[in-house]
Amino acid sequence: MLNILVTGANGQLGSEMRRLGSVSPNRYLFTDVAELDITNREAVMALVKAEKIDVVVNCAAYTQVDRAEEDELLCQIINRDAVENLALAARETGAVLIHISTDYVFGGEGNTPRREDMPTQPLGVYGRTKWEGEEAIRKVGCRHLIFRTAWLYSEYGNNFLKTMLRLTSEKSELKVVFDQVGTPTYAGDLALTLFSIIEKELFREAEGTFHFSNEGVCSWYDFATEIALEAGHSACRILPCHSEEFPSKVKRPAYSVLDKSKIKAVFGVEIPHWRDSMRYCVARLKREQ
Repeated sequence: MLNILVTGANGQLGSEMRRLGSVSPNRYLFTDVAELDITNREAVMALVKAEKIDVVVNCAAYTQVDRAEEDELLCQIINRDAVENLALAARETGAVLIHISTDYVFGGEGNTPRREDMPTQPLGVYGRTKWEGEEAIRKVGCRHLIFRTAWLYSEYGNNFLKTMLRLTSEKSELKVVFDQVGTPTYAGDLALTLFSIIEKELFREAEGTFHFSNEGVCSWYDFATEIALEAGHSACRILPCHSEEFPSKVKRPAYSVLDKSKIKAVFGVEIPHWRDSMRYCVARLKREQ
């Protein structure tokens, strides 16, 4: 039986992992800041040793992109230093660290899907600290799998899909940017991929950095339009607009499509199209109402 520690267990991805872990024959230990402060190196080391952890899944992160520009220190502590703490504990005990990173490590220029080996050019404090977290893992040298993802949404927490469901039900007109292109990623699909890799113990056969997002490409405008259509919110008129109409403290990636060839080849992963997963998520939210 494996002992698996999941940090950031109350977030979008962590909540999906919790749902899957409940049906596993393995032992999952779910923690958030109240149960384990991952910024405390001694506490992390003590728990990983005491619980005989085989796999650490780090779903914890500082993800508020705009606020990170004003809260750089905390962002660094969570996205870089805490990740190093987990990596050190994994190296000390022989555990495998599975870490979630982001498309923000790329600059967002050009129009070629991003492969794992492409040059990085992090955007803003958030992107830079997430990249530094990746580098900390590599420098420590523990056994690891890093999964970069993008445009994450789910039934849990605050995210673009849930915001659009609310706004398109309340407003008669809405502007959404069309000059940022990527792939919406359902946290349930990413969680299922991680869960399968853990349950089948595929982490013993591979190491390194991988990309995961749903299949397909769209703009935020396209995504919003499809969400409203699926929810039946046809009374709201959605208009495309430029990013400059919504001033931000940090530039968002204009193009952040991830190439998933590597994860498919190594782990045999089958990835749903973003539209199918969006429909599934909306249906689940409707059932919960």
